Amino acid sequence: MNKNLEPLEAFPYLPPSEELKQKYKHIFALKEPLRPRILKVLFDKFIALIMLLVATPILILIKLCFLVEGFFIPENSGPMFFYYNAVSGGKTIPKFKIRIIKMNYIDPVGAERHDWIAYSAEWKLEARTYTGRFVKKFYLDELPQFWSVLKGDMSLVGPRPLSELHYQRDFQQGNVARFLLRGGMLGLGHIRKGTDDMGQPEYEYEYIEEYLNRSSFNLLALDLYVIWKGILVILRGGGF
Repeated sequence: MNKNLEPLEAFPYLPPSEELKQKYKHIFALKEPLRPRILKVLFDKFIALIMLLVATPILILIKLCFLVEGFFIPENSGPMFFYYNAVSGGKTIPKFKIRIIKMNYIDPVGAERHDWIAYSAEWKLEARTYTGRFVKKFYLDELPQFWSVLKGDMSLVGPRPLSELHYQRDFQQGNVARFLLRGGMLGLGHIRKGTDDMGQPEYEYEYIEEYLNRSSFNLLALDLYVIWKGILVILRGGGF
């Protein structure tokens, strides 16, 4: 697919302004990804394990919905899970999700390579299965990423991992947040989804600044705030 045909929602991330580069020039000068904070890592793994246990009945129910929908509407059948290659902390990782679109909207060649572009019909409502529409509305398609947090590929809080395509584009336009810090399920920017602030890079650098300067316990307090704000977005059914 030509990148010019991508949905506008696919890459809302803006380049850093000169003012932002000056304000956080010490961050832009960093050449290596930041070292993990131990308390943050332990908290991430603990919560991820609990959430996977809590989510198991939900995932089973979603799977049943997949099976029933696929039985009555064969074109909507297919695997429940997939992943595409994304970048977190400068490393390529598998970003796991629940499939929300019909199989005939997925490019099989791209899917075999685990390219994000193969699944980019996600924003077309007509491409979504009935189960997928509900799953997307309440961000349930992100539940498999708790496994990524548990195994250390992601964090609960941090800049959202971007597909390899979008990571390269973001890096070329001057952003280094996703190179420096492990990607998160939620971030200071992501909790503003649906507003004009979504995609503004300043929130990612604000979080990195706090990551560098806060004590472990104060950083955990900030993460809890971001998680709480993210829960409010989910409860509003803010997925689109």
